[in-house]
Amino acid sequence: MTQADGTLDKTSLREAFGHFPSGVVAVCAEVDGERVGMAASTFVPVSLEPPLVAFCVQNASTTWPKLADLEHVGISVLGEAHDAAARVLAAKTGDRFAGLDTETTDGGALFIDGASVWLDTTVTQQVPAGDHAIVVLRINELRVQSEIEPIVFHRSRFRWLRTVAS
Repeated sequence: MTQADGTLDKTSLREAFGHFPSGVVAVCAEVDGERVGMAASTFVPVSLEPPLVAFCVQNASTTWPKLADLEHVGISVLGEAHDAAARVLAAKTGDRFAGLDTETTDGGALFIDGASVWLDTTVTQQVPAGDHAIVVLRINELRVQSEIEPIVFHRSRFRWLRTVAS
């Protein structure tokens, strides 16, 4: 609801935004021999020519600065089997890769096994947007595994899509 000073209540905004289902990606790389990554539910395709995608990251993130200037950042579109992985990757503390199998390219992009899409990307732009930044990335290479169904974040829960017969 609108507060007395005309601003919108953050709790109400978060609830309203949560009504829009979104996919979940892992944004990861290997940095000096260490796996570094985070989860994002604000991922969007941007352009076919040039091939661009984007996601939003909080300005207060302590993980993003470790990834922002790398030549190669891996984006893994998480699948149905990744509900626990999404929670672990979103954690503020602890081993974000506990129980996860990963693969790292020679360039350092790190991917989560069992994801439906792997995108090897390079950051091209970071646009300030309130308490977040919009990060635009160019796709260098991709791999698609069509048989893997996505996981969706909706109303603060991870959910699965099911095909309904028509």
